[in-house]
Amino acid sequence: MTVQITHHDTICLITLDRPDRMNAVNAALRRDLIAALSDANSDPGIGAIVLTGAGDRAFSAGQDLQETRAMAQADIPGWLDHQRAMYQAVRDLDKACVVAINGVAAGAGFQIALCADLRVTHGAARLGQPEIRAGLASIVGTYLMSLHLPLAANTQLSLTGELIDGHSAHRLGLINHLVDRDQVLGTAMDQARKLAALPPTAMRVSKARLRDMTQPGFDAACDAAVALQLACYASGEPQAAQEAFLARAR
Repeated sequence: MTVQITHHDTICLITLDRPDRMNAVNAALRRDLIAALSDANSDPGIGAIVLTGAGDRAFSAGQDLQETRAMAQADIPGWLDHQRAMYQAVRDLDKACVVAINGVAAGAGFQIALCADLRVTHGAARLGQPEIRAGLASIVGTYLMSLHLPLAANTQLSLTGELIDGHSAHRLGLINHLVDRDQVLGTAMDQARKLAALPPTAMRVSKARLRDMTQPGFDAACDAAVALQLACYASGEPQAAQEAFLARAR
């Protein structure tokens, strides 16, 4: 399993568990996270969900480049459909979801966090959308950030691929609670308990309404991502950028 699941009274804590890869997202993690979220959502004993990452380096460093560097163009639609299903699984939760960002949250990892309801992190965390540096188009992440950021800030993060620290992310409104490093998970659990104590029907229908308000834009971004990432892969740029990154990391 690439996720670990523990129950704390009415709170389900789901931990992305690939610490040797900074909890990077691959097919196994997508599959396991979708299943864990579905199980928690259907469990009447669960009132809220907390997501975090194993270790102290990262919530998730994003897409696992070991997976994407070897992809042929024919693989791209299936890969992006699976990514979309993972994000949608977070968006579809009837129960509140709080993310404890314990380190780096980049690319796909940051997008998971942006699909949740609340985000907690510390000042030294690094967050952002570095896809462009890996030769990939920033599409779904750009849309999700547009729900929180003015265009100028979104453009800067999307086109530079730079990561910002927790202080900056909090000032921009991407983070709800900024706390000391050792308080991130505890604060997220406390927030989840408060949300779990609220009337569940009101929570469910309120979340459904928020989802309905943003679903057309999310769907449009996911649809656009297929054609645009195919164009990127046709250029050969992602393959070259990702191979160079992995060579430096060896």
